[in-house]
Amino acid sequence: MTPLFVPLTWLYVPGDRPEVVRKALGSGADVVIVDLEDAVAPDRKEYARAATAELLADPVTTAPGAVPVHVRVHGEDDVRALAGLPGLSGFRLPKITHAVSVHHVAAVAPGVPLYPLLESALAIEHAYSIATAHPDVRGIALGEADLRADLGVREDAGLDWPRSRTVVAARAAGLPPPAQSVFPDVRDLDGLWTSCGRGRALGMLGRAAIHPRQLAVIERAFRPTAQEIEAAEQIVAASSVDAGALALPDGRFVDAAVVASARRTLALGQQNAGPAGATSLSGD
Repeated sequence: MTPLFVPLTWLYVPGDRPEVVRKALGSGADVVIVDLEDAVAPDRKEYARAATAELLADPVTTAPGAVPVHVRVHGEDDVRALAGLPGLSGFRLPKITHAVSVHHVAAVAPGVPLYPLLESALAIEHAYSIATAHPDVRGIALGEADLRADLGVREDAGLDWPRSRTVVAARAAGLPPPAQSVFPDVRDLDGLWTSCGRGRALGMLGRAAIHPRQLAVIERAFRPTAQEIEAAEQIVAASSVDAGALALPDGRFVDAAVVASARRTLALGQQNAGPAGATSLSGD
């Protein structure tokens, strides 16, 4: 059985720049997110919506194997205009604070996968109820720029608890691990790498990007290393000989939970890397 593909890279592009959106579809990102919210000026919202509708009806987004396209909506007008289009793979819902807001979008766009974004202290407090608000919710994530402002957080460490809370809520709701929010400095690839390592340690998986040059760093940061794969293979091999709890020759204790974690590592390692994994780290 082929393991479920897990997106690791989610590339945001402004909806009022259709030429950039089309370029992003060939960037190697696992998912392209067309942004109709923060990235678009108020006087260009209608144009961005119309351009996005045209894209989502185009064969470039509807052909088999096409890169999934999500849309971060600005309001209900966006939801109504785009919900029925064949190239739409999901809605990103900004500034969600209560489950009732998710219910409302699900009623307007039945069957469309929904990804609420938690961007305030109130949203973090309601993380589990938002994650379980409706069967169409397929994932949750943080909007860290707004969350930083709301909490008055200056250092990255101040987001550890909200990130962990989101990871726990997603897991409790049976959703995939949340991807990290964007890293705003597109030229600081070392900082991006360090930040991804912190997010991965907290249980996050994958990350949103705002420039193609960030994709390869994110891909590499969240994909298992050769050493991690080797260790996981040893655990799975040992478990096939003895199904009970056991200790490996190097002293590592192995039980069912450790084996399950090792199998997840191997599944992610066996997932074919897309073009993002082959992008030069120093490329533009």
